[in-house]
Amino acid sequence: MLEAKHILKLVEAHIQNAGFPDEPKGLYEPAKYILSAGGKRIRPCLALMSANLFTDNVEPQIPVALAMEVFHNFTLVHDDIMDNAPVRRGLQTVHEKWNMHTGILSGDAMLIQAYKLICQSPSSVLPNLLEMFNNTALLVCEGQQLDMDFEHEQEVALATYIQMISNKTSVLLGCSMYCGAIAAGANAVDAQHLYKTGLELGISFQIQDDVLDAYGDEATFGKKPGGDIVQNKKTFLVLKALAVANNEDKQLLQQLYTDKTIGSDKKIATVLAIFNKYQIRKLAEDTMEQYYQSAIAAFEAVNIPVERKAALAGLIESVFKRTH
Repeated sequence: MLEAKHILKLVEAHIQNAGFPDEPKGLYEPAKYILSAGGKRIRPCLALMSANLFTDNVEPQIPVALAMEVFHNFTLVHDDIMDNAPVRRGLQTVHEKWNMHTGILSGDAMLIQAYKLICQSPSSVLPNLLEMFNNTALLVCEGQQLDMDFEHEQEVALATYIQMISNKTSVLLGCSMYCGAIAAGANAVDAQHLYKTGLELGISFQIQDDVLDAYGDEATFGKKPGGDIVQNKKTFLVLKALAVANNEDKQLLQQLYTDKTIGSDKKIATVLAIFNKYQIRKLAEDTMEQYYQSAIAAFEAVNIPVERKAALAGLIESVFKRTH
């Protein structure tokens, strides 16, 4: 069994090219740029480590794993355009470094390249892989649309927020684990257990992201805490606070998220004070734990000897316990 660090090295050795040609540079250079800009590589690692549960040789599954990372980065390129974000991973975003038209077109090329990578799989598993990937890709788009809709909605139910992060983030983690396993010869039942593992882990991951944005240490998180608050983002924390706060605090919170004259530092401090009053961080961490335990239960249901699961179990735990 390969350890996570060896899987990561394997991913990094192949991701820099990912099958993109050199010309035209204006189309492919931006794709190579964002793929070389780093990132945790969680999705391709989950794909290859899921494959490794069922085979000792994961080389044939590398194209599927790369497809997950290429697709993920395609969504980032287009998300950055929609958010008008200037920086990604400490570097200029693609549309800032080039232009918006290049960002759109290069992103489109990345999406197509992801399909080309998946299509390198044997014909015996290809229909199954494409069905899962097609469904996932559409759900990711639905999640992004929900996220954009939230910007204009006064109230968002927590259940709707969970659905959004499930579509926008979690389904691709589940898809990565499912496709890696199927490509390596797993049966449908075990592959579905791995899909559920990724799905539940992804929801926990995103709620953790919300917590880190509000409470993370700047030195390890890589940015100043409170960015989501300043940008009026409807995170798990604020939606939970709106659900449990008394009327006075609820009205204050709503005012803080609509009044553009309040300074950033005062806004962050006041919102965090409300969060702390109602122990919102603990409520969020309790919810994270519930989804994490659901992921572990699904993973334990995979009918593979425990010793073969150890490396992937370690990666799953590290994702849950991350600090950035």
